[in-house]
Amino acid sequence: MGGPPVSQSLARNLLHLIFSTKNRAPLLTAAVRPELNSYLAGILRHWDSPAIVVGSVEDHVHLLFCLSRNHALSKVVEEVKKSSSKWVKVKGPAFAEFHWQNGYGAFSVSQSNVPAVRAYVERQEEHHRKVTFQEEFRAFLKRHGVEYDERYVWD
Repeated sequence: MGGPPVSQSLARNLLHLIFSTKNRAPLLTAAVRPELNSYLAGILRHWDSPAIVVGSVEDHVHLLFCLSRNHALSKVVEEVKKSSSKWVKVKGPAFAEFHWQNGYGAFSVSQSNVPAVRAYVERQEEHHRKVTFQEEFRAFLKRHGVEYDERYVWD
């Protein structure tokens, strides 16, 4: 009957990834955002890290996804940013100098909190009528107990 049972490695790591355009330049127009969100989800799918929801506003993106157990977060983020930056740059002359910020924030999400995070990502435009990206990002860092040096968070 075959050999010994094969053990499995099981994991479900849900992450809320946030990063901005370089210097928070308001380059992500309403016309490009839906296609960008789909493209970002496609990159995540390619890296075995399926998106639950992707949302963006003019200067940053939020991605809630399940990180592959076969790829490091840093590699997935690098590929998401690199591939999407190349994609944005060919969307017209206004995007020729497009870049993402160098860093990012990634925060763990429990399965029970997925509906709340999904709703938060889907309401980004409404949320940012009252709060800047920097205020939002500082709040995430504080909520998740991430120590940081203000001099190195923004670029």
